[in-house]
This record gives sequence, structure tokens and C-alpha cells, in this order.
Amino acid sequence: MPAPLMQIETDETFPKESDCVVIGAGIVGVSTAYWLARGGLRVVLLEKGRVGAEQSSRNWGWCRQQNRDARELPLSTKSLALWEDMAEDIGVDLGFRRCGLLYLSNDQAELDGWANWGRFARGEGVDTRMLDRAEATERGAATGQSWAGGVWSPSDGIADPSRAAPLIAQGAIKHGATVVQDCAARGIETTAGAVSAVVTERGTIKTSRVVLSGGAWAGSFLHQSGIFFPQASIRSSILSLKPVPKDLPDALHTAAASVTRRQDGGYTVAVSGRSHFDPTLRMIAGAKHFLPMFAKRWKSLSPGGLQAWKAAFETRAIWALDQETPMERTRILDPRPSRRHVDEALRRARALLPALKDVQMQQSWAGYIDSTPDGVPVIDSDIGIPGLTLAAGLSGHGFGIGPGVGHMVADMLLDRQPVTETAQYKLSRFDESQWGKVSKF
Repeated sequence: MPAPLMQIETDETFPKESDCVVIGAGIVGVSTAYWLARGGLRVVLLEKGRVGAEQSSRNWGWCRQQNRDARELPLSTKSLALWEDMAEDIGVDLGFRRCGLLYLSNDQAELDGWANWGRFARGEGVDTRMLDRAEATERGAATGQSWAGGVWSPSDGIADPSRAAPLIAQGAIKHGATVVQDCAARGIETTAGAVSAVVTERGTIKTSRVVLSGGAWAGSFLHQSGIFFPQASIRSSILSLKPVPKDLPDALHTAAASVTRRQDGGYTVAVSGRSHFDPTLRMIAGAKHFLPMFAKRWKSLSPGGLQAWKAAFETRAIWALDQETPMERTRILDPRPSRRHVDEALRRARALLPALKDVQMQQSWAGYIDSTPDGVPVIDSDIGIPGLTLAAGLSGHGFGIGPGVGHMVADMLLDRQPVTETAQYKLSRFDESQWGKVSKF
């Protein structure tokens, strides 16, 4: 696992009832619990393992508007402000700072794509600046090479994946929420067709509202209630380097490699988009929904192994609520990283930034990134069972927009004006004309 993931102690008392139960304590789940509790509801946040232990602590830490799909951009913009709001309210450092994100390229087609996006985004109020050859080369001086151009997004930034979710969970507790770790939710009970309880391995919690923020587990969980959620996951490998004394960019993306400064002064290193797909029955059954995405991104994907199959987070089986479930057998999705991908990322990063040449690797890890067919999340309180809300399929963007997703869910449940428009996040869009409308970024 990425280290050091901050671990928090939570209440061992098991609640018997709640206004709302949130299932899954990644960045979306903790943010949802936080905003609901801050809004006055009695909230229980359930986590089968440890808070933030899956993809929410395994990502780059980027919080960006730059190159967001138009459907997701308003939520991205709002989330940046909410990162600051939450940190101030909780009174802790979430590691969030608007350090700016730097993109560099020698590919004219890529630069043209960024320029086209920039013209649209500036009309939406986003501060995004194209860099000419001289400006890009100056900002990218640490690479020791010339660049044809780039993009600088000064209001974007990064946060700390090792601390953010646990600290936001503590913020939810501060506002009265109950957080229960090492407790898997096995399913929901209904009365007259509507949510009436959540069944867990420790007992039943009476509630009329449930938010499912289970990340890669969401599709299989909904399958137990007869709800189809098109979802597939890829396995991404990543590494960290030990602290670097040289003055390098805080967050830099190139086609060769992307690097991000960590809280300890080291760097997270990855190759954007480079992943494995580990086949599962659910992935095979839902393949037709993902054909357009695969057609656009197949060059970055490699065939994987049986890790996902064995972990069973994409199972098509129906489990009994009074017996052990896959969530209890796999408390934390902690897949093995690809040694080949890690070695390649390290080699590319050292070639990109000479200052990293002799810096030793600190750790390597992998995580499963769950995606929808169009690469845009589902945030919807009308998915077929009254009282059940879905917030999943974040498609690799969840860490940055997690605060906004949580706020939007709270808006839905508290009957407030949503923080941004919601139509593009409906689950029902996959029943209509959404096929092929894959997110470009």
C-alpha cells in the first residue's frame, strides 16, 4: 500500500439507526458524510476496511480543472473552492494547495487539443494559459530540454492522498457523524419498495436513506438489488521517490511521465493512462458498453491477470445477507503493481528530469480505477429504489472532485439547490443516447 496512509481511530459503538448511511469511506464517501453531517443529519459512514485505503490514497493527488470534460468542469471548479472550505472548517491541513499544474508537449496535435479546450474553458471562467515555445521551455527548465509549447493552469493544485480522506472523516465526526471501520455493508432492506435498513456484518441499521459510494465495488453491490450499473475497472501502477532537494515543478505532466510533489518532499511518478485490464465476468458481460472507450484508449491498456477475478469486487454472484460476502474476504483492494510499468515510469521520469537520476524509489503500488462507459461519474438519487443514491464511477477523477460530489449528494438529500447542474450525472443516461460519448480527457 502507499505509505504512510494516515489511520484514524473511530467509534466501536455500533449504531442501530440513522438518518442516512453512507457506504464506502473513500474521498467521495467521507465528503458526503461530512456535508450531510454539516447539514444537520445523523450520518453513519461504513467502511469494510480502513478509511481511504483504496483508490483515494493511491492516486496522483491532482485537483484540476485543466482538460476536464465539459460535463464535469463545473463540478471540478466548485470542488477547488470546497477543498479550501473544508480545510478551514475542520481546522486541519488537507495538503491542498493551488500550486498550479504544468503541461508540456512537443506534439502539435496535443497542443492544438489543449488550445481548443482552453478557448472553451476560458469562456467558463477557468484560468488556463497556453505557453509558447519560449514560455514552455522556461517553465520546464528542470527538464533541461526545449518544448514546443504547453499549458499552465495556475488556480489548479494538489492535495495529499495519504491524509485527505481520513482527515475529512474526522471532520464528519466533528459535525456528529459516526464512522465505523472494518464493517462491511452486505446489502439493503426495503419496505414497500423503499429503503428501510442497511444490513452489515455486525448487524442492521435502520434508515430511510443510503448513499452508495463504494468505488469499484458499487456495481456488484447494486446487482444484489437488481440494479444495473455499467462499470469496469483498470489496474494502474504507480511509484514514489524519496525526497528531492532540487527545485522541481510541483505537478508536471508530459506524454512520457507525470510527477507530483508529495508532502514529504518526494515525488509520485506515473505514466498517464498506462494501465492493465484484469478480466472479470462482469467486465466481459458489460463489454459492449465500453467498446467506444476501449476504441479510444486501447493503446494505453495492457492485458492483465486474474487479480480482479480473485478479489471478486466485480462478481456477478448473488450473496446472502447472513453470510460472509466478498467485501469481508477482501477488506482492502491492494493489487500487485506491474513491475514492468513501474520500471518504465521510473526510467521515463529520470530521463525527463535529470535531478531524479540518482533518487531512489521509495515504494510502488497499484489501485483499481473504476469507470463508467463515458468516463463521467454517476451521482443520482433516482436509480430505481427510493432512498438509494449512487455516487460512483468517478473514472480516475474522484480525488479532485470528491468534495464537490459529496456536496452535490448532500444537496440532493437535503432538498437544497445543487452545487452544480445534475442532469449529466444521471444513471439513466446509459439507457438513452449516451453510447459513444466518451470523455476526451
